[in-house]
Amino acid sequence: MPNQTTETVFILLGFSDVRQLQLLHFVAFLLLYLATIMGNLIIIILVALNHHLHTPMYFFLMNLSIADIGNISVNIPKAMSNSLMNTKVISYTECVSQVFFLIFFAMTDLVLLTVMAYDRYVAICNPLRYETMMNAGACVQIAAGAWIIGIFCAALHSGATFSTTFCSNAVHQFFCEIPQLLKLTCNDSDTMEFGVIIFAACAAFGCFSFIIFSYMQIFTNVLRIPSVQGRRKALSTCLPHLIVFSLFTFTGTLAYLCPTNRTQNDVAMMIAVLYSVLPPMMNPLIYSMRNQEIRSALWKHFGRSLCTSRQMSTILF
Repeated sequence: MPNQTTETVFILLGFSDVRQLQLLHFVAFLLLYLATIMGNLIIIILVALNHHLHTPMYFFLMNLSIADIGNISVNIPKAMSNSLMNTKVISYTECVSQVFFLIFFAMTDLVLLTVMAYDRYVAICNPLRYETMMNAGACVQIAAGAWIIGIFCAALHSGATFSTTFCSNAVHQFFCEIPQLLKLTCNDSDTMEFGVIIFAACAAFGCFSFIIFSYMQIFTNVLRIPSVQGRRKALSTCLPHLIVFSLFTFTGTLAYLCPTNRTQNDVAMMIAVLYSVLPPMMNPLIYSMRNQEIRSALWKHFGRSLCTSRQMSTILF
C-alpha cells in the first residue's frame, strides 16, 4: 500500500519542460484568453447599452457571456502564469477553487443554454403568452436559478473529489481536472469516478432531452409558417443557439466520458483545451455572425465610432 498523504500542493505536468515551448504556450493562451474576454465583453456591453436587445433571449445571452468569462478565467490565467514563471506548482486551495468554479460555470452554462431553448420554444410556439411567461421578474428568477444550480453541482462535485486522500500530487494536466485528480486517490477511484460521470451524464442528458423536445416543437411550428421570410426569421434566432449547444456538449462529452485510464496524457490535454477554451471563445463569434440584431447593434456602437474617428483623422491630417 502506498503511503497515504494529505497534499498541500499539486504539481501540474501539463506542458513541456522546454523553455521555448513554455513561452509559446504562454503566448498562445494569452491570445486566446484576450480574444475570449473581448468577445464576451462586447456581447455584455451591447446587450446592456442597446434597448432593442433588452429581451429575455439577450438577457440570457448576457448571462451566458458572464459565465463564459468566468469559465475561461478559472484555469487559463494560472496556466499562463506557470508557463511564464517556469513553475508547475498549484496550492491545494487553488486546486479546490479551480475544480469548484470550473463545475460552477460549466453547469451554469448548460442550464442557461437549456433556458434559452425554452425561451425560443415559448416565443415561437406560444407567442401570445410570451410576454406573460417570460416577463422581467420571471427571467431574473430563472437566471438566478441557473446560477444556484451551478453552485449546488460545484459543491457536490468538488466535495466528492476532495473528500478522499491522495497518494500522489502529480496531475497530468495543465489545471486541476476531476478525472485526472481521481487517478491520484489512494483507494480505488472507479466507483467514485463512475458516480461523478453518472451524475454529470444524467444532468447533461436531462438538459439535452429538454432542448431536443423544445426544438422538435419549434421546427414543427416553423414549418407551419406560410411565408418563407417568416420561417427564415424564426430559424435565424434558433440556429446560433443550436450551434453553441452542440459545441458545448460535444467538447464536454469528450472530456468526461473518455476513460481516463486508457486516454493518453497528450490527448487528455488537447481535449481539455477544446472544452475549456473553444466554447467560451466561439460563443460570441457564433452569435454575432448569425444574428442580425447583434450585428446591427455592433455596427451602431462600434462601426460608427470607427468611421467617425477615421473622418476626424482625415480632417486633421
